[in-house]
Amino acid sequence: MNNEAIRQQVEALLSQMTLEEKAAQTVQVPYTVVGREESLRWAKLGAGSFLHVLGDDAREVQQTAMQESRLGIPVIFGIDAIHGHGLNQQAAIFPSQLATACTWDPAVAEEMGRVTAREVATDGLHWTFSPVCCLGRDSRWGRIDETFGEDPYLSGEMTYGIVKGYQGDSLDADDSILACAKHYIGYGEAVGARDAVDTQMTYRKMKEVFVPPFQRAVDAGCATFMTAYGSIDGHSFTADPKTMKTILRDEMGFDGFVVTDWNNCGSLVTQQFVAEDMQDAAVQAAEAGNDMIMSTLEYYDAVITAVRAGKMQEAVLDEAVRHILTMKLRMNLFEKPEKTGVPGCIGCEAHRDAAYRAAKRSVTMLKNSGMLPLRSVKKIAVIGQNADDIQSQYGDWTYLTHPNAEAAREPLRPYVTVKEGFEALGAEKGVEIVYHPGCAVRPLPPEVLAMFEGPALKDPVAEAVRQKAMKRRPPADDIPGAVEAARSADAIVLVVGDTIDQHGEYKDRADLALSGQQMALYRALRALNIPLAVVLVSSKPLAIPEIADSADAVVVAFNGGQFGGQAVAEAMFGLFNPSGRLPISFPAHSGQLPVYYNALPGWHGGRYMDMPRTPVYAFGEGIGYAPFTYANLTFDADTLLATVDVTNAGNIAGDEVVQVYMHDVVASVIRPVKQLIAFTRVTLQPGETKTVSIQLKRDDFSLVNREEKRVVEPGAFELFVGHSSKDEDLLKTEFRL
Repeated sequence: MNNEAIRQQVEALLSQMTLEEKAAQTVQVPYTVVGREESLRWAKLGAGSFLHVLGDDAREVQQTAMQESRLGIPVIFGIDAIHGHGLNQQAAIFPSQLATACTWDPAVAEEMGRVTAREVATDGLHWTFSPVCCLGRDSRWGRIDETFGEDPYLSGEMTYGIVKGYQGDSLDADDSILACAKHYIGYGEAVGARDAVDTQMTYRKMKEVFVPPFQRAVDAGCATFMTAYGSIDGHSFTADPKTMKTILRDEMGFDGFVVTDWNNCGSLVTQQFVAEDMQDAAVQAAEAGNDMIMSTLEYYDAVITAVRAGKMQEAVLDEAVRHILTMKLRMNLFEKPEKTGVPGCIGCEAHRDAAYRAAKRSVTMLKNSGMLPLRSVKKIAVIGQNADDIQSQYGDWTYLTHPNAEAAREPLRPYVTVKEGFEALGAEKGVEIVYHPGCAVRPLPPEVLAMFEGPALKDPVAEAVRQKAMKRRPPADDIPGAVEAARSADAIVLVVGDTIDQHGEYKDRADLALSGQQMALYRALRALNIPLAVVLVSSKPLAIPEIADSADAVVVAFNGGQFGGQAVAEAMFGLFNPSGRLPISFPAHSGQLPVYYNALPGWHGGRYMDMPRTPVYAFGEGIGYAPFTYANLTFDADTLLATVDVTNAGNIAGDEVVQVYMHDVVASVIRPVKQLIAFTRVTLQPGETKTVSIQLKRDDFSLVNREEKRVVEPGAFELFVGHSSKDEDLLKTEFRL
């Protein structure tokens, strides 16, 4: 159906709809909160969307909406399929967005999106609330793992890839789903990394720093956007027409529909206190440009009352419904209300292989003093709770955590933890593997421990749940036992990190040091003077300066998904040459934050008096088993073509990520010390040199001026090309535009 035909059908439907039907179309109902009967009532009313409903329940709701509502308008089913269709136990579970960003490869993100779309569609669903386009600039924030890291450009390129993967060639295809760019905008920039509070920014800063990833979502054709909880200059984003209409639609060119985050509309009354009552909140949210209201069911009556009382024009509601109906017609839901996907594909071998490839590409080695790859060893001690904790390896937004996770649901095979990856390769190579958890990543509080240690519960169902939970109980601290297990090993692999209790919504962290007795465990193992590699299985960068300084090797896996453990083991045994690069910087201490590489200049002294100037590991860092050298950087200021010679100086083939940064020497606004503007991957054989050419654009050197316009100002610039954002890793040339 072409655009004009869609427009005509939308207008025909609108002309038939009552005020109540229009209001219902803008409501998204949380099935898991209200239950089956109430959901079916909403379907009869003509609700526009339902959240977190699967399988036969979704089919029943859809049939009710189409057969028992007056106009038979199909509903859209939304789900949080964040790194794979992870709320389905059978699905392929990919690395987190942050781990995926370590690949510095939009094609990996696109494949993750394509696989996820097929599996979500095969469940009969239409819409994922992904990708997160927020920037991860303060790693205390609980949702850092959901971002593509700290940089606008890298985040934008990964966003573009995953949106293309979700939506495919056409929204009406059986295996395509709607993407949702979230959280618009500045959600990750909340003060003190405290989730959902005030955001310290101006509209100019918003456009220069935070809009670019969202703009790339628009460029990719992203069908929906989700509004953020925060505020700008004391004005809630949910109620800000400039953000939602002027910037998003008029300037960025977005033509889909906007959905609020969970109860954003209600939060105007209960959290931000900018609306007197629900009716006031409904008017503010609707007039600002929110089309669909997630989980604030009171909005329905409130917006109807507001229109009838003359407090809001019905035309405002018409525009919201117009956006929603247009998308339903683009998806061809009136003809095919249920997505069919690819029957039998959920968790199929091809999809698991894609998750495995993504995990391998995400492994990021940050230090190696010659210990790796592991060769000529007869015994390896694998130590640490996170070496064998699949929930920590999966991270957030899987069937083990959200939103209907039974209390201690059993993890479903296939998956491979770090311990299991080493055991499999050890058996193959004749290497003995011993394992000891050492200590709990986060010891249980006494009241929870008492629940486990108390007598059996009288309720058999409750007792069965307790018994399942006990299987996932963190280990008791036993550092002497871990030391004894490792004492006769030729090498030690210590896996440290965090758990699901330490990240996600409502779980911002003030202290990024390793929790529990993990540092004590590291020091005890280090004292054995046995080669020691540390693997970080975590949701975010943690403060590990002592480990970075004294370990023999450091490998970052973040939340590597289904086969993250296998990828780590294979990389450390040398079965492949790791090529991951950091999308985010590692602080030396929580108090050193922020440490993102593209800071503004002018800080007196350039550092805290009791902290180093630089992060422990910087944006863009990552090494493999072959070093790369750079020479002969050239840049033509007329054609904007950069060239550089890159050489593999090692004895193994490897991938290098060639990174291009710029600095605007003098500008009308303060510019970052450097800013990523391009990158490309190059594969080189041992000893091979390639001349890498990178075509830049004039807009790569642009800024947002004080009038909030994006312009390129003539003047002097510096161009940097090299291995990471660190000054010592970059060649520099100067030019004028």
